[in-house]
Amino acid sequence: MPELAAKKRRKNQPIELAGQWVLPGERKTIDLVVGKLYTHSPITMPVQVLCGHQAGPVMFISAAIHGDELNGVEIIRRLLKVPSLKRLKGTLMAVPIVNLHGFINQSRYLPDRRDLNRSFPGSDKGSLAGRVARLFLDEIVERSTHGIDLHTGAVHRSNLPQIRADLDNEETLRLAKAFGTPVVLNSNLRDGSLREAASKKGIPVLLYEAGEALRFDELSIRGGVEGILRVMRQLEMLPASRKKNEFDPIVARSSAWVRAPQDGIFRAKVKQGYRVQKDQTLLAVVSDPFGESEVEIWAPFSGIVIGQLHLPLVNEGEALFHIARFNRTDIAADNIENYQETLEALSFPYL
Repeated sequence: MPELAAKKRRKNQPIELAGQWVLPGERKTIDLVVGKLYTHSPITMPVQVLCGHQAGPVMFISAAIHGDELNGVEIIRRLLKVPSLKRLKGTLMAVPIVNLHGFINQSRYLPDRRDLNRSFPGSDKGSLAGRVARLFLDEIVERSTHGIDLHTGAVHRSNLPQIRADLDNEETLRLAKAFGTPVVLNSNLRDGSLREAASKKGIPVLLYEAGEALRFDELSIRGGVEGILRVMRQLEMLPASRKKNEFDPIVARSSAWVRAPQDGIFRAKVKQGYRVQKDQTLLAVVSDPFGESEVEIWAPFSGIVIGQLHLPLVNEGEALFHIARFNRTDIAADNIENYQETLEALSFPYL
């Protein structure tokens, strides 16, 4: 027993980032140099490093890999104000703005029009996207044992708070359930993604999707902060909470988009989080401006709406609803309702 207690109290190791050292008990902001703007002004990727006194996992939290996805930036800001971080075991590296070029221009992409999350592992001699990806991989991911990457839906598309992860990995599945979103979606690793690059190095990464690009969504932000804290407690990086999760997330092994059958004006009949039944739930109507040509869209399978287009003007084939398949859609719907009520009632001291 004394040996076990001593192991739990093992002193943390300092961590080096971009030639700077952060010692146990220190908190330091380090700027990773990305390049320069046209004005010759340097452009950097800011990282705040918290090195706990005691040993533990090394976790990175990243946001704005797509520069117009803002919820994650606010999630990290609030996370860094949480008082219990003073009792951190291990090391936390918080990167609120990975794609600073895109963030400044309110764009998903980098100036070379490449998607940073399809550019990993990158190259220090490749495209701008490849160079940023390589910098992040070398300086942040390589030093980590775990990671959480924060995202939103695209412009005019919102996502229900959800975790996407490779659920065939036991450690990833354990942490995905600990995060506590009402929906956990099995998501294959995509070529060029951060998750794929990290997975090849044996580092489990969760992807949190919630809200819409260029918008703050309060419930999504609250859910992100609370979920990260739950994962850190699961990893024993933070003291255990007296509160227990009100429910277990429901795992969806597949999902699909329902697309517009014609060009026209899109009128949604259901909302995000709704439970839909195959051939029984009217999802939307797409019509011409006169209403002379109207097409009804019925649910092609049973599930829960986890993503939705909010722009009323659509082209044929455009993605309208993202629906996750569940064996028990009733339980999933109850989870979503309980999740929203819990977050709305939550006292949030770190605003």
